[in-house]
Amino acid sequence: MKTRFAPSPTGYIHIGNVRSAIYPYLLARQNGGNFILRIEDTDQARYVEGATELIEDTLKWLGLEWDEGPIVGGPSEPYFQSERKAIYHEWANKLITMGRAYADDTSSEQIQSYRDECTAKKIPYLYRNFRPANPPEWHEGLPLRFKADPKVRHWHDEVMGDMTAGPEVQDDIILIKADGLPTYNFAHIVDDATMGVTHICRGVEYLSSTPNYLALYEALDLEIPKLISLPHILAPTGNKKLGKRDGAKSVTEYRDDGILPEALLNYLACLGWNDGTEEEIYSKNQLIQAFSTDRIQTSGARFDETKILWMNGQWIRKLIDEQGIDTFYPRTLGYWPESAAPYEDSYRQQVLAIIYDRLKTLSDLRTMTTYFFADPEIDLSMITGNKFLKKFAEEDLSAWLQLTAEKLENTPWNADALQDALNQLLTETGRKPAELFSLIRIALSYAPFSPALHLTLEVLGKDVSLARLRQTVTAIENA
Repeated sequence: MKTRFAPSPTGYIHIGNVRSAIYPYLLARQNGGNFILRIEDTDQARYVEGATELIEDTLKWLGLEWDEGPIVGGPSEPYFQSERKAIYHEWANKLITMGRAYADDTSSEQIQSYRDECTAKKIPYLYRNFRPANPPEWHEGLPLRFKADPKVRHWHDEVMGDMTAGPEVQDDIILIKADGLPTYNFAHIVDDATMGVTHICRGVEYLSSTPNYLALYEALDLEIPKLISLPHILAPTGNKKLGKRDGAKSVTEYRDDGILPEALLNYLACLGWNDGTEEEIYSKNQLIQAFSTDRIQTSGARFDETKILWMNGQWIRKLIDEQGIDTFYPRTLGYWPESAAPYEDSYRQQVLAIIYDRLKTLSDLRTMTTYFFADPEIDLSMITGNKFLKKFAEEDLSAWLQLTAEKLENTPWNADALQDALNQLLTETGRKPAELFSLIRIALSYAPFSPALHLTLEVLGKDVSLARLRQTVTAIENA
């Protein structure tokens, strides 16, 4: 088995592109086959500098290593279409010799007049109905067209099932453009044939072009690969194909936001596929074992960024629980607040150890951990507006904080001892945990939420914790 991912280097990599890489990768790995990366860069007008490197980097980040292609090489080099021009011309000349391709010197103005004529007559425009009687000899500078043989075409799609199309959808498509480079319609068929590709995964939007592809396979006497059409990824509303204005970001943006590759791979693999179970969290190896084309759904899959965030949180917890903080910590570098820079890695690891179960993305570290690295600005409205605390007088709040500071002053500074002291304070003050602990937590962090109080105290340290409690007492008394 050989599968391929054949992106165009025309800009950022969006999630639809990536899913078209994940499924052929899983197929190849499951069956002990080869996964090919091929760069389809014949559209020079849309080429973006650095886009190829971005494609390569994205695949590496996701763990989708390729067996043949750029960097690694392989038996079918080159893997850039712009470097395979001679190969396409060789195959084009075969079609010319067979009488199945012809040069076309018809002007764009004349072609437009044919379109206008069909519009006026209210009939479909098909170029084969205007095929030139005496085409010139082909040379670079002239487009080369396929001479269609329209007829009913039957084929099987591994996802969509048995398909049929009539002659009315087959036309004299362009094989080689005037610049000498091939169109996608021709290049991918030649490349797949010469590279031995056995299974083609691509978007369902290519179904309408399949009859023309079948005609080319037939003319060139090529075996038709297994065709696997992937359903559209839909906007969150479910009524249209997902676009950037619908909130979808590039893979690079998700990566910069602190989405883990394991989570994004997991989410995209399951976007339009499931193995028939209730399971939602899959490692790459589990996906390789479970994947099958007959479980790819035929309808569009609705994009849900909330689900990505949930899944990413699951993966953060899973990896830390399995690997430990020390192993996972290097992946957090670059996501901490600027105020964390002067602190030792060991301290940041302590913070990570008590905060990780609340993270949805690694970038949450920037906003959720600031009070561990810098004194927060005192905001008494967070206390007076708290639903558990607003009923109490300020002198009571001040007294409880002062009592807490005095109690903790003589407490051994470890999590167990701190928890015991906090429990004793509940008895001494006669307050509920939601009341007293909320007050202490706010005084320490002035954040919407924080980890377990005894763990927060332990990591902040005795001096910082007591100083913040007393600063809040002073602020309340001076309010």
